Amino acid sequence: MSDCLFCKIERNEIPSDRVYEDEDVIVIRDIAPKADTHLLVIPRKHIASLNELLPEDQALMGKIMLLLPQLAKEQGLHSGFRTIINTDKGGGQEVFHIHVHLLGGGHLPFA
Repeated sequence: MSDCLFCKIERNEIPSDRVYEDEDVIVIRDIAPKADTHLLVIPRKHIASLNELLPEDQALMGKIMLLLPQLAKEQGLHSGFRTIINTDKGGGQEVFHIHVHLLGGGHLPFA
């Protein structure tokens, strides 16, 4: 989608602080962090939300789930971390391109 913020970031039309990327995903630092470490794991494929996932997205989402602990370790989050996927407006989603928040460090209040 040409007007999607994360698609523009993926195409390097908007600068970002990338910490990881491969052929399927990019990982950037959140510009308004809610924790000492706050990363966004974003698939390159535009998928609006969890509600839009298709069976062919299973491998991509599995890859993201396996990447999260690796990223947490690389960021020094050895005592734990939190992951969040906001889904649709009622679930707090603001950018309608599926992404996983990875948060850690310092004190994280329990949800």
